Amino acid sequence: MFTGIVEEIGTVKSVQSKVIIIEANKIFDDLHLGDSVAVNGTCLTVSSFNNKIFNADITQETLNRTNLGSLKNGSKVNLERAMSLQGRFGGHIVSGHIDGVGTIKSMKKDDNAIILTVEVAKSLMKYIVEKGSITVDGISLTVASLTDNTFSIAVIPHTLKETVLYYKKEGDRVNIENDIIGKYVERLLTFRDDDSKSNNHENNKSDITMEFLLKNGF
Repeated sequence: MFTGIVEEIGTVKSVQSKVIIIEANKIFDDLHLGDSVAVNGTCLTVSSFNNKIFNADITQETLNRTNLGSLKNGSKVNLERAMSLQGRFGGHIVSGHIDGVGTIKSMKKDDNAIILTVEVAKSLMKYIVEKGSITVDGISLTVASLTDNTFSIAVIPHTLKETVLYYKKEGDRVNIENDIIGKYVERLLTFRDDDSKSNNHENNKSDITMEFLLKNGF
């Protein structure tokens, strides 16, 4: 489990067949074999490490669903170790399981911030709400506005400086993880077990609908 608060920017040293090698610094203060590390928001397992460099295995499923397959030697990546119970929970609940990839459509300066607009598939848009949380390349961010197929976020100078958003440009692909709460709510509302086929189905049917939740602020 992660918070979406990036600890440092790492540098890709090599992307081999199903193995990524990353150079970092801060995360080695407390890193162990088998630990989870979010790389651009993707939860990976440390398979070996030495002298400020760690290796992690990458499955084909991960390559298919994230932007890790487009990384090359020298690419910058956001890094976050798994959440510690001793630390402050500064972001939101992030699983490190990427839902899909979005494309940066524009980056516009707005006073001291950068308004970043990202286009994503409609299958992801349904989980995105104005002023809700979203994870972009592992960064916990707040949605400022929406259209039918894009969302925008206001990136403050600190976030821009401390994450790989500093290196991004229009057309770049970013990993997206939606707020996990919306996905669980949808599953609970749409799931029907075997008992739903019984004669008592109508009596047991819930009065809670998506329309009801939206009207009441969920």
